[in-house]
Amino acid sequence: MGGRVELGWLAPRMESFLNERPIPNQVKKQRDLPIRFLKSQKSPKEFAEELVAEADQYNGFNLIVADLCSMTMLYITNRPKDDGPSITEVAPGIHVLSNAKLDTPWPKAQRLRQSFEDVVQKCCDAEISMEEITEKLMTDTTKDDDEQELPHIYPPAFEYLLSAIFVEADTPSGRYGTRSISAVALKTSGAVSLYERSLEDNVWKEKTINYYIERERRGRSLVD
Repeated sequence: MGGRVELGWLAPRMESFLNERPIPNQVKKQRDLPIRFLKSQKSPKEFAEELVAEADQYNGFNLIVADLCSMTMLYITNRPKDDGPSITEVAPGIHVLSNAKLDTPWPKAQRLRQSFEDVVQKCCDAEISMEEITEKLMTDTTKDDDEQELPHIYPPAFEYLLSAIFVEADTPSGRYGTRSISAVALKTSGAVSLYERSLEDNVWKEKTINYYIERERRGRSLVD
């Protein structure tokens, strides 16, 4: 999940955000979109339609907005540019979002989907900690050896490094890779658990935050 640390991107109205490469000069900042939705009084559909009307003013982005009260979730993207902006309803089920469109079958996305399905099955038999789930799903450094499976957007050597779920790469510009990992669990009772692991000064730090969304506040309010 992309966004600000310490719940800045997480609220009873939920969103998830990813920039798409490349990132040239931009007219508006995509990073403001999640907070803009959370502060608005608009439904996901209303917000999506408003954003699509101005999507050409942003560089490439993937944005998922949801409202727990109405149980609606929408995926908004303005890439690829030739296709124009689009809005897609996200159906119940398992979905994977990378730096491509929602559910694009990149090999690492397929690996993550299968791993998540395995975790869901395991959770049916016994409770699994957030730390264990995150470790299993998001720290996989397996890379794609088949060059034909790569997206062919960047040089093959660089795409090979990016083909892992957990990216660690040394580049001429310095270290490049995964800097934060988050996992969120939401129960029907309104109980929310957020586990976050982030890289700060070359040290991985962990944090778990538990809180409860009161029923009457699930539709609109931001987390205090």
